Formats: sequence, structure tokens, C-alpha cells
Amino acid sequence: MNWDAGRLTGPDGEDWRVPVSEIEARQLRLSEALSGAGHESVIIDDPVELYWLTGGRQNSMLLVGAEGSGIETMHWVRRSLERARFEAGGANAPHQIAEQPRMSNLEDALRGVGCTKAPGMLAGKIPNSRWSFLSSRFSGLNGESSDCSAILYSLRETKSDWEIEMHAESGRINQMMFETIRDSGGVGKTEIEMAAAADEVSRAAGFGGRIRMRNWPMDCDRVVIAAGRSGAVPSYFDSGVAGLGANPIASLGAGFARVKEHEPVLVDIVHVHRGYVSDCTRIFSAGSLSSEWHERLEDMAEIRDSLVNRLGRGDDCSDVWEQGSMMAAEMGHSQNLMGMAPDQARFLGHSVGLELDETPVIAKGFDRPLEVGGMMAIEPKVIHSAGAIGTEDTWFRDSEGMQCLTMGDSFPMLTEW
Repeated sequence: MNWDAGRLTGPDGEDWRVPVSEIEARQLRLSEALSGAGHESVIIDDPVELYWLTGGRQNSMLLVGAEGSGIETMHWVRRSLERARFEAGGANAPHQIAEQPRMSNLEDALRGVGCTKAPGMLAGKIPNSRWSFLSSRFSGLNGESSDCSAILYSLRETKSDWEIEMHAESGRINQMMFETIRDSGGVGKTEIEMAAAADEVSRAAGFGGRIRMRNWPMDCDRVVIAAGRSGAVPSYFDSGVAGLGANPIASLGAGFARVKEHEPVLVDIVHVHRGYVSDCTRIFSAGSLSSEWHERLEDMAEIRDSLVNRLGRGDDCSDVWEQGSMMAAEMGHSQNLMGMAPDQARFLGHSVGLELDETPVIAKGFDRPLEVGGMMAIEPKVIHSAGAIGTEDTWFRDSEGMQCLTMGDSFPMLTEW
């Protein structure tokens, strides 16, 4: 290499590559899952899935064969081949890495590594035009490509010990961002200048500038600050509170509203550490809030505790949603839970990982539990015309129940400036 790979480090010189053992274990799990589902192989060219399986997101495609297929795992790289080798562990990489063949030669390349059938692809991740184009490049292979998106989604729902460590570190930095808002906010401050202060902390800790989302056409600003009536402003974003945003093309996140006395200021922050998401919400106020706002916040904490307990014992996520919705209705919040009609969001928590909107979700239709090793941001909120209030932390499930990986009790639900 004629470039300095030693520059590819964390802020303090750490080697931030994904451990080779992680990459190897993930590829093995995928190979086994393909075999169980009756697929011969899959081609992956989505950036998130490439990172999960190769340790980087170069312009490339990864071929993984099913267990017993005899197909060699092959990472074909268009650009950058050298960086792909470095990110995968160099000489210790668990897969072959080579220059990507010309598309006119793709079928021959697939045959050369043992493919006899059209490889699966990820319909949930690539445009239909890409699916059609790639299919035309290996049309001489037997059969048609199958969608393997659900296999990847399912595998990534269960986090490894190393991934849990990444989420926990993400949560630690997330708390530092809240501490900055605590120390810099107050009457007269705009939402966006407080968000900028939090952004500075996150960038210095290694945030790479992107929050990945699975569901098209969603995108996300990672610092939502909604001061007073900003909390009631509707948005395209499928969430209880989206904020004003800076302008019409960025209609999510902090805007130019200023903090006023005795109004709730909802702060919802997403941080991403080495790809891994943490998601938290806390409330601030300049001076005291009314007893009515306090009661609403206490109700949301009670609902959160119920959701946590039910997820921890293995209840289906759809049942957890029904219970949370029922509790909110009994407390008088049904018309304001996660939004105001007609813009109410119909969930109380969402799984996180390398993407903000993973599965399962605490919502109707998810008739299965959060598995042991699953990661969930739990966020009951109520929205009124005068503002929004609620709480959120990121949790994972282990054999003993749910464990909080973010601030939990170490940062109060409500902070007065």
C-alpha cells in the first residue's frame, strides 16, 4: 500500500476494525441460515449488510454460499480493494477478497466459485432496477433469485457480546451529549444551537455523520429538540415527536424556536458508535413545570416499567403494545399517546442495531418476543398542543430480563435549568 493505513483509527489511536472473529461468526451464521432456508447462495451489496459481514462498506458485493454448498465466500470489490482487505483483517480476513469482475462476466465468476443456481439478493435493501440488472447478468444459472432480506434481518436481531459493548459505549457518549445540553441550555437558547453543542460532543467521539434507516423513504436527524409547542408540530417521520427541523427539506430535528420558561423541552438524541445505535429521550425545563406535566411524565415512566417487565419475561411485542396502549387509555392519554390525531405513531418501542428502525417493534403485528440478545429503544410519550413529554432508553434482553444500556437512572427524566 502507498497510503497510511495507520491513520484509520479511533480518536485516541484505537484499532476500530470489527474483530475478525465477529466477521467469521456472522458469515457462518448466514451460511447455516441459507442452508436451512433452502438457498444455495446470496449476493449482498447493501452498505449496512456489507459492514456487518465484511467489516467495511466499500463499493463491492459479497457472495456467501449455504453450508454444504461448496461455494467459497467471495468479496468482490470495485473500490477500494486495498481498504477492503485492511478492514476485513488483512491476512487474517476470513474470506477471499478480489477485484470485482465486469458485470458482463459476473455469471462466469459465479460459476467459477461453485454456483449452479441464481443467488438470492436483498429485495428489502436494493432498488428493483438493481435487482433486475443483476438478475440479467446471471440469467444462465438455474432458477430465479429469492429474496433473502428476512434472513439477514433475523440474524441481526440477536446481538453478540461485542455488539452489546458497542451499544453500551454508544449509550455512554449519548449521556455526554445530554450533559452538554444540561450545561449549555436555558431560557432564550434556540433548539438548534443546543443541538449543535451536542453534535460537537458526538463528532469528537467518532460519530461518522450517518444514521442508517431500513424503511424507505425514512431519514433521520439524530438530535431532536422540541421546545414547548414545537413538540406538537407534525412531520413525515414515523415517530411521536419529530420537531420543527431547520427547513422544509430537513423537517425533522431541532429548529429555531427558543426555550421559554415553564415549558417542557423534549430532547431525543441518537448517537452511533462504530455503527451501533443508542437512542434516549429526556425532558428539560427553564424553571418548574406544572403539576399536570409532572403527572404525565410519571404516567409515561409507569408505562415504560410495564413494557420493560413484559419484554423481559418474553411476552410477544404485539401483546406488550396492547398492554401499554391500554394503560395509556386508562390514564386518559389515548388521544395523545405518541402524537395527536391524525398523526399518532402506532408503536411504543423499536429495535436498534446498525439501523435505527430494526425489528421487532412494540406494535401490532409483531406476534413474537424480543429474543434474548435483542436490543430495544422503549419510548412512551404524550403530545399536546402545548408540548410533548416522555422518556426513552435503549435496553437489551438477557437471560435475566431487560438491562438498560443507556442512561437509565443515572440521568433524571426531568432537569430544570
